[in-house]
Amino acid sequence: MSSLAPEQLAAAQKTSVGTTFVILNKAFDGIEKLAELNVQAVKSSLAENQEILVKAFSGGEPHALFAQQASHAQPTIEKAQSYWRHVCEIISSTQAEFAAVAEAQLKQSQQDALAFVDSLAKKAPAGSETAVAAWKTFITTANETANTTYEAAKKAAKQAVETAESNISTVASASAKRTRLLAAPVEANEK
Repeated sequence: MSSLAPEQLAAAQKTSVGTTFVILNKAFDGIEKLAELNVQAVKSSLAENQEILVKAFSGGEPHALFAQQASHAQPTIEKAQSYWRHVCEIISSTQAEFAAVAEAQLKQSQQDALAFVDSLAKKAPAGSETAVAAWKTFITTANETANTTYEAAKKAAKQAVETAESNISTVASASAKRTRLLAAPVEANEK
């Protein structure tokens, strides 16, 4: 027979369901932010491309189109950098929200496990103090291991986001330099 009271089981299930919905809501908030960012980027891109095409067709000369494209390369790269920075910010903030929920859930689970062992200890027959102490030691060790694993995962996730941001900046910087080099001959021909 289970030593857990039906109230304890119901409370644990209620907590688990609540946590699941908190995480799902945070995930959908992140997805919504990414979707809004993408819609904004597409609208902006369409408007800019329309403006470029109108100017290109009104210019009449083919070299004017190439010059115009070259002049838009740097702003386009800067907009792409900005877009990816926003993506990283959204992902990072969503990850931080997940981490906060996970940390709170982990602490609560640890407290619940110790409370469970304490309740067992109160009901345990005389002479079982060694077994209860062993359970408490096991749970404490498991909690410490879980905390260490959680901190390592949190650090790895933070490092992954920082690496992605750094890579985006590096690639964007290299692209900007390359674009300037490619645009230089076009600008020189215009003069």
